[in-house]
Amino acid sequence: MSSAAVPVHAEIPPPAIQEVSKGIYAYIQLDGSWFLNNAGCIVGRSSTTVIDSTGTEARARAFHAAVRQVTQLPVTTLVNTHSHGDHTHGNFMFADSAIVASELCRREIIASGNAANALFPMVDFGDCPVTPPTVTFEERLSLYVDDLKVELIFVGPAHTTNDIVAWIPERKLLFTGDIIFNGGTPFALGGSVGGWLVALERIEALGAETIVPGHGSVCGPEVIADVRAYLQFVQETAKRGMEAGTPPLELAQDLDLGRFKDLHDTERLVPNLHRAYSELQGKPWGIPLDYVQMFREMLIYNGNQPLRCLA
Repeated sequence: MSSAAVPVHAEIPPPAIQEVSKGIYAYIQLDGSWFLNNAGCIVGRSSTTVIDSTGTEARARAFHAAVRQVTQLPVTTLVNTHSHGDHTHGNFMFADSAIVASELCRREIIASGNAANALFPMVDFGDCPVTPPTVTFEERLSLYVDDLKVELIFVGPAHTTNDIVAWIPERKLLFTGDIIFNGGTPFALGGSVGGWLVALERIEALGAETIVPGHGSVCGPEVIADVRAYLQFVQETAKRGMEAGTPPLELAQDLDLGRFKDLHDTERLVPNLHRAYSELQGKPWGIPLDYVQMFREMLIYNGNQPLRCLA
């Protein structure tokens, strides 16, 4: 099933909802580039739990309609895997539900609001009232949909300071949020390259057979190795750059991406290198970087062309 109540772009398919295990659905927004994230829902006998929302008013309404295509049961719980707007701007559509996330996620949503919208002036975000989590935890929390256990596990800092994953051990199914990008460039501006590598070790140890990534198609655990390889590439490149005294932007502009050249949103390499430089300098994982400067440098890397965002 698909929903067409979102902007139509000939180069990408409309969002689609697919059953990935009995009663569990992934909402996939390809191609998975800027603000085209994934979400999901778990349908029980009397209620539904939703994992993440979307990034614009139109997409949030389309996601809500897609959930209603598979169930008319009330959505009693919404889980936010992290604070970024593409996963949380649509929370307003589920404002009557308990919204669950890490404590750090709640703080970040309240602090940042919709400020990131200004970085994507080509997008019609619509009206997305800031709707923060109402139930928070520090390390682990178990939810139940009927008798089905959903383990929420804090794994940050990685993509952000506040990442969690939703692990369903009975189904060997994992909703990773943006710990996994399938086909896209990982983005560590708000998190940690080193911490992300640790997070990958932790999710790999769970033994998932099916992964719903934060961006890109549903996949298997083999994609964990792809994300790890990219992050290690960033670390190794940053080490060489620091030793040579080369600024991250200059290093990125002259770099052969090799096997990673076909990932979309390659401009994320620049803030990723800044993050890796920061960690090589001994600064704490997840320490804030200058977002405005990082986006400015990504534009320069792109030949002063706007970031490609089809939201």
